[in-house]
Amino acid sequence: MLLFFSMLGKKKLSENFLSFSLAQNTALGTILFKVTATDEDSGLAGVVSYSIDEVVPDDSSLFKINRSGEVLLNGFLNYANKSTFYQLTINASDGGGELYGQAVVQSTSAFAFITIEDVADLDPDFLNLPYQTSVKEHTPVGTSVFKVQAVDGDRGIKDKIFYSIKETNAPGLFDIDRNNGVITVKGEIDREALLNITATVNLQVMAEEENPNIHGQNAMTSAEVIIKILDINDNKPKFYNCMESECDFSDSSVANSFTGDIQEHASGGVPVANMTITVRDQDEGNNAKFNLRLEGEDKDAFSVSPTTAMSSAQVQILVKSPSEVNYESKTMMRVEIVASDVANETYYCSTATVTIALIDMNDNRPEFKQETYQLQVNENSPNGKALMTITASDPDTADEGKITYRLLPDSILPYFEVGKESGTIFVKNSTLLDRETRPIYFATLQAIDTANNTGTAVLEITLIDENDETPEMARDYYIDFVEEGKDGHLQLQIQAFDKDEPGTNNSEIRYRIEPSEFSDNFTINEKTGMLENNGPLDREAIDPSLNGAIKLIVTAYDLGFPSMSSSVNVTINVEDINDNKPVFAPDTYDFSVNETEKGAFVGLVFAQDADQTEIHNRISFSITDGSFGNFIIRTFYDKDLKRYRGNITVDPDVELNFEAVKNYTLTVEATDLGLQEDRARVKVKVLDVNDKPPTFEDGSLKDLGVKENTTGLGVVRNITGTDEDTKHSLVYHLLSVKCLCNLNVSADDCEKDWFRLELSGSLLVNNDFVIDYEQCHEVQMEIQVVDILTEKGVNHSSPGILKIHIIDINDNAPQFISSETLFVVVPEVAAKDSEVGRVTAKDRDSGENKVIVFDVLTVEFIHSNGDKETMSNLFYADTVKEIEDYAGIIRTSNTLNTNLKGRYLVTVGAKDKGVPSLNTSIQLDVYTVDSSFRVQLEFRSSIQEIDANIDTIKGVMVSATKATVHIVKIESKEQAQRASEFTVLVAYFVYPNGSAIIPSNIITILQEDRTAVDVLYRYGLQYIESGEKESKEIDPVYYAVAGLAAGFVILLVIMITTLVCTQRSYKRKLKAANAVKSAAFMGADNRHTGQVVPGTNKYTMEGANPVLNLNIDSATDLGFDEEGSNIDRVSLDSLDENLDINMSEKENMHMMMIQEEDEENPNEPHYIEPLGAALAQHRKKDNGETHTFTNPSLDTTDL
Repeated sequence: MLLFFSMLGKKKLSENFLSFSLAQNTALGTILFKVTATDEDSGLAGVVSYSIDEVVPDDSSLFKINRSGEVLLNGFLNYANKSTFYQLTINASDGGGELYGQAVVQSTSAFAFITIEDVADLDPDFLNLPYQTSVKEHTPVGTSVFKVQAVDGDRGIKDKIFYSIKETNAPGLFDIDRNNGVITVKGEIDREALLNITATVNLQVMAEEENPNIHGQNAMTSAEVIIKILDINDNKPKFYNCMESECDFSDSSVANSFTGDIQEHASGGVPVANMTITVRDQDEGNNAKFNLRLEGEDKDAFSVSPTTAMSSAQVQILVKSPSEVNYESKTMMRVEIVASDVANETYYCSTATVTIALIDMNDNRPEFKQETYQLQVNENSPNGKALMTITASDPDTADEGKITYRLLPDSILPYFEVGKESGTIFVKNSTLLDRETRPIYFATLQAIDTANNTGTAVLEITLIDENDETPEMARDYYIDFVEEGKDGHLQLQIQAFDKDEPGTNNSEIRYRIEPSEFSDNFTINEKTGMLENNGPLDREAIDPSLNGAIKLIVTAYDLGFPSMSSSVNVTINVEDINDNKPVFAPDTYDFSVNETEKGAFVGLVFAQDADQTEIHNRISFSITDGSFGNFIIRTFYDKDLKRYRGNITVDPDVELNFEAVKNYTLTVEATDLGLQEDRARVKVKVLDVNDKPPTFEDGSLKDLGVKENTTGLGVVRNITGTDEDTKHSLVYHLLSVKCLCNLNVSADDCEKDWFRLELSGSLLVNNDFVIDYEQCHEVQMEIQVVDILTEKGVNHSSPGILKIHIIDINDNAPQFISSETLFVVVPEVAAKDSEVGRVTAKDRDSGENKVIVFDVLTVEFIHSNGDKETMSNLFYADTVKEIEDYAGIIRTSNTLNTNLKGRYLVTVGAKDKGVPSLNTSIQLDVYTVDSSFRVQLEFRSSIQEIDANIDTIKGVMVSATKATVHIVKIESKEQAQRASEFTVLVAYFVYPNGSAIIPSNIITILQEDRTAVDVLYRYGLQYIESGEKESKEIDPVYYAVAGLAAGFVILLVIMITTLVCTQRSYKRKLKAANAVKSAAFMGADNRHTGQVVPGTNKYTMEGANPVLNLNIDSATDLGFDEEGSNIDRVSLDSLDENLDINMSEKENMHMMMIQEEDEENPNEPHYIEPLGAALAQHRKKDNGETHTFTNPSLDTTDL
């Protein structure tokens, strides 16, 4: 049964292994991948069913597989709360059937590795909430106040967080850094301007993620930051024209001047009337405390009340010196009230001017007998009780009996009243007479006459005490702290006050402790109220729920009758000391943990400290021995069991290795903050997990050599791997096969599978193919060993390369690779050891098997008539090593016969050095060029000049003939009839196909190349003839024919001269001669091939014109008739003048009309010969450009 994955877009490690990633928000029911199994059985045994055998970690309900092999998501993924990695083992089973007589169900497995990827679906979270801080007012702008911090709720994404202030109750005061969340001061902070919000700024801080979440929105959250504005002393007291209870303390109420009035000679302590002054300092606490004083010219007549106040106060100006308040001396009096800050009186002070108007009084006023009267009355006396009758006398008789009385100030009237006419002082409201509240009252009793003149007396009314007050404790409750143990000593002063009259039994106080659970542990001095402990206290003896607090009730009572008492709660906090050490329960533990799981949970240890406070019973765990850096322990407090637990885990950066260490014995230490400690022993057993990738054994992939052309070798190498895990199953996979072919250094995919790798690791030679070194000399197999039982991590080794070197055998004969088998040799030129041909061969084998040696096997000469002749010792072969091939150079053993005409048939053999040796042969055609193709060129130059320019001469001849020029010799010769030296160059002109140019064609070919003609003429080329000379007898007829021809020429000259003289003037004849230079060159069909007669341009052919080398047409005349005649043509081979005519124009040149000139031109020069005049006209036509060819052996008469 074959089981494989078929899912695009997933990373398929092999046919049975699949690895891919999956987003945590993948929809329920999504098809993740599909497995397909094939079973070649039939019937029920061929029916395949699928199941998920195992899900690691165990969450079998998360995935399901249907009947078609599709694996679907059956539950919801969660990156934060569930696993981030799953391994699925998928089983494919058939329907079962009989195998060898037994019922068997066949099955196979495949593995899928799924990595869960987090998605952005959670809002960010603020850390360390709540946020509260404070800052002083007027803190400089830019000062850091506080830092908030938020993190991405999606721990797998960790998006960047940006911060902003969403809302605030005090805009413009604070700013926040967008990137790091630091809150800084943005604007000027004035606490007094923020009193409407109680000097507390609330900021709504927003944290927003940088990138959109899966809903397309930027996730965000907010938190509140509370900033308390602290006060500094930056305000001075100010005066307000309003009552303290009614004043709004606005800027409109601020005043610097006030007015009031008072009667002259008003009694001391009488306040100035009709004036309201309030002073306030807007600072807080001690910063708002201020002093008041009077300044100015009348400051000694008055006083200010109060002299010291906090925050705000109602201010009164009181009469201090009545005598100075005299209407007759001053009608208006002025004082200045100075309010100064206690902390800084110099810089923080204010001044207000008070103008006081004095009211005029009657000069004779009623007078009392005493200036001061002292009265007494019991507190709580009934209404209407008379204290005393006080009367005044007025010397004015008109006022006798008409004096009326009244009490001042008005504030005394709620307590006492006076008979208007009798002057009797009565109790007005007994409920207000409380000695403890106010033991003495001062009042002014006024006696008013009819003129409203007033006399005054001061009443000092003292209340007599009654035992009507309960002792009052100085505090609502007492709290003190004392350390447990022998060093703890408590001294707590309990204090009570009785408002009854001091020094009496009504105010004499005693103390006692009310009975309770811990009252016997303490005593109190009944007179002083000093509370102390009897002996050492034990915090652990107190119920832990009381948190060390002992509650006592202390009672204070007076000695009056009836006795009055009150009680107060006293809390004694017994402070814990570190007098107990941590204790493990139990002190030994045994745990186990899987290897390779970073941060894996190992187990819990427990310890407890009997001390009751956290600072002393707080335990921290540590691993002091046996961990070797592999384990960590974290401390947690168990509130329910009131003990500490140590959570032992594997270090998140460490993977345990079962193969290295199987057991650990840890020493765990529990230590409190006082460094008292206890130890426990923890044994940790490491459980093996198949997590190690397999590796190849040393030498398993060592290079291997296999001979080519061998079969039936079977297993040539057993590849083996190792795995450190205790439970493993290794298989071997061939990843790729590369071949190095034709000695290339880079490997490509092999065309044939010469080798086959079994799952067991056996490497076999594939008998379906034949190994051929010449096709590929090295096979590189990329192999991987896979552990199919891997539970975690990589299940395969790193790919290894096995190099199989193909060993060459001598199975290839040398092969000729040169395509040229035809060569040419010039026997006259070819000296001994001259190269006449070359062959190239290669051998596909290697080493000595590919080394080639060449040899000439046979030589046979085939004559031009077809006859064959076997020859020997004419040629031999030189072997030369080239880059990749071998060359055989065929050379002459001796000089060759120059008279032989035909070709040599040379058989060349190539043999390698292998054992046994292999060879092959090739036949070469070597054509000979005999002396009949010998060409002789004669130059009118010295041999030294020709030798110096031989390369140029040879080059233009090669370019013109397109043939190889073989120069036989260069020699100097002299002629008796000529005084100058000339040089003869003998050469052969041979084409690559073995044919040569006959001497008669050389002249024609060279004349067609204008450049060659110019160069050769420049070096004095005279004529070209065959180099092969034959001796002939001169026939006497030849002389007879020559005589007749000479006579004919003489006769023709005489006739022409007579005709010219009789018909035209001599000048007309010169004009006719101009036509000669205008003639076109002859066509290719009019050219003649034949021997040149030395010293002339005459060809030895019948019908040739001895002057112009043209066939004479009987239809043409000599061209002297001006009305019409054919124009003579000039031969290209004329040596007297080189016309400047392009070679392309020489085939067909139109005749040019010659304009007739005036015969009578006295300026025309006189020429002796017609040719001189013709050449002069030619130069004149060519704008003075001269074209000459000087040949001293010829003159115009010869022509």
